[in-house]
Amino acid sequence: MKLPTELLQRFAASGIRLTKQREEVLGLLMQRRDHPTAAEVFLRAKKHMPSISLATVYNCLEALVGWGVVKQVNLDRAPTRYCANLQDHSHFHCESCGVIFDVDVPFHGTWNLPAGFVVNHAEVTLKGFCAKCSSERSDLSRTNKFPLQRDKHIGNVFVADVNPRRDS
Repeated sequence: MKLPTELLQRFAASGIRLTKQREEVLGLLMQRRDHPTAAEVFLRAKKHMPSISLATVYNCLEALVGWGVVKQVNLDRAPTRYCANLQDHSHFHCESCGVIFDVDVPFHGTWNLPAGFVVNHAEVTLKGFCAKCSSERSDLSRTNKFPLQRDKHIGNVFVADVNPRRDS
């Protein structure tokens, strides 16, 4: 994907050397804002640049993150994902389907920090169920086949406890 000329000029004015590989990786992140992993970026880049290596993709992502052009999104023990949305936002991670959504989180309060602490950066990740997954879970609950309060999360699959303990 070719980046807009204006963006390329801003990089040049900032002294940032945007190689063809870096331009390709950034273009892919801007084109489809689905928070891909480095491996997913690599597979997409391979379609346009067959000679690109996974190591080059990692190096490109590291440079783009270092310049503040791309954000890293880290979720528990999952692979790092990348986000080209530089607007002030947070992320919502659906615990069922695994999709990550950009969400506005206006924070107008204050953190209760110990005296002398200074916050330079804050990341907030919300977890739960997207509209589609929460609707599907609600439908299952109505059939009484899978009680929601007994569900166990295993990877991207929910398993209902078919032999729930009866508490007296």
